[in-house]
Amino acid sequence: MLFDRLRTSAILITLSVALLYADATFSVPGAAGLYLLPLLLFFALGTAWDLCGLMLRIGFPIHRGVIMTGTGLIAMAPFVAIGWNALAAGFPDAVSAYPADCPIGRMGWIVVAGGIAMVLFFLDEMKDYSVGSDPSGVLRRLTTTFFIAFYVGLPMSLLVVIRGLGEGIDANWGLAALLTMIATTKSTDAGAYFTGKAIGKRKLIPRLSPGKTWEGSIGGIVLATLVAGACLAWLFPAIAGSGSTPPLGLALILGPLLAISGMLGDLAESLVKRATGAKDSGSLLPGLGGVWDVTDSLIFAALPALLCFAAVA
Repeated sequence: MLFDRLRTSAILITLSVALLYADATFSVPGAAGLYLLPLLLFFALGTAWDLCGLMLRIGFPIHRGVIMTGTGLIAMAPFVAIGWNALAAGFPDAVSAYPADCPIGRMGWIVVAGGIAMVLFFLDEMKDYSVGSDPSGVLRRLTTTFFIAFYVGLPMSLLVVIRGLGEGIDANWGLAALLTMIATTKSTDAGAYFTGKAIGKRKLIPRLSPGKTWEGSIGGIVLATLVAGACLAWLFPAIAGSGSTPPLGLALILGPLLAISGMLGDLAESLVKRATGAKDSGSLLPGLGGVWDVTDSLIFAALPALLCFAAVA
């Protein structure tokens, strides 16, 4: 078990570092984040796969293929502009840069992808529908399909948007913001665990997560704030240059906000796992569990992080 955990972690970290390095080093103007597409697809589709497995476990009559397709469309939507600019850089005589005055912009493609996914979901039901079909099955399938695709796809697409922030300041400003968001959110778990082990007494929500305590949660918030401050003070200058650092006071907002959001994301996963009688969300990551066990907190933290960094970009 420990060997599997270490091996899986080593592979994930190695691939992630390689892709992050490539994105920081080789990205062309307007196409920041292109090298992170494999990571996005793995975590988005892996999370959707885990959720589909949990729904199938309790007998929900879902169609996994169309859910995966819809999730991928929504998550990858911001790459329309990124891919366009990458083509423009590679073939400047044939393709011009993505229009700055395009009414859709960059985030608008997320809405477009959501609309396309919605049509696909209904078409999928229409092709199989017949007189006498179980109406509850149709509605449960549609509801579950929309839930999974939008719950996973929308936050994952926002991570791409965060990566593209601040390109006018520095090409890697958004990368620093993305890494700060991940480090701050994930450090909450460590702070909550060790504080809870040391002084935790009052249970937070024992019905969902018996191990979480109020004291641990406060410890998680404190550590997340310290990590956010460290990232703003040292990570941003190291990656994006000394003149591009957001105000250090942002950590006092970013840390608590991402910590609380991350804990809510973790509790949301606990709610679904308890409702489906599952210990882990899946088994795609040997030794670690499912992909959703990794992304649960990031899904809830994506929007607050985007709003915070967009305010100072």
